[in-house]
Amino acid sequence: MARLHNATLEPSKADTIADWIPNQAWYPTNAGAFDVIGAFRFDDPEGRVGMETHLVSVGGVVLQVPLTYRDEPLDGAEDALIGEMQHSALGARWVYDGLRDPKLVTMLAGVTMTGQGEALGMIVYDGRWHIAPSSVRIDGGGWTRERVPVDGFESEDYGAGTVMLRNERFELSVFRRPVTGPRPPIGLTATWEGLTGSVVLAQASDRSS
Repeated sequence: MARLHNATLEPSKADTIADWIPNQAWYPTNAGAFDVIGAFRFDDPEGRVGMETHLVSVGGVVLQVPLTYRDEPLDGAEDALIGEMQHSALGARWVYDGLRDPKLVTMLAGVTMTGQGEALGMIVYDGRWHIAPSSVRIDGGGWTRERVPVDGFESEDYGAGTVMLRNERFELSVFRRPVTGPRPPIGLTATWEGLTGSVVLAQASDRSS
């Protein structure tokens, strides 16, 4: 469960993304209007790191922007830092490219393979708990019931349009510019209101087979 706060952010998430993505190699050449489609979250098993993947449209091109929010800088990840923001309820937050943050990659790999792990958003309003539905729905799966490690992923090129992450067993392909298509045999797709079909966010393959 992800507990959401009725809070203000300075700068906003949308502004943070809009400032960062134009400098990335996978940003569209002929960029147009910037629109936020929506987002989904993962739970941190240790309850400290916020993990949220945003989908935005730039001139009609869909971009996947995974972010993590930390309460202190992540050691050794200076070049993955997108910026800092002030959260009115939680204080200072350090915002990272999620594909450079091992926490998010671990959860992304797990959800891609099994479909388990999308956080249920909850918020307290007038003293009662309310569901905060996700504007983006994700669907992952395809792996067997075999227990396997989903951490230890690394990439040689985090700036590519398709980031290839590998550990000792799996290759995880994450698409910065997801396109419409069915879910791969082991993969993760997203849908939202008004979209015909689904877009492919990630797919996994077993390197040992």
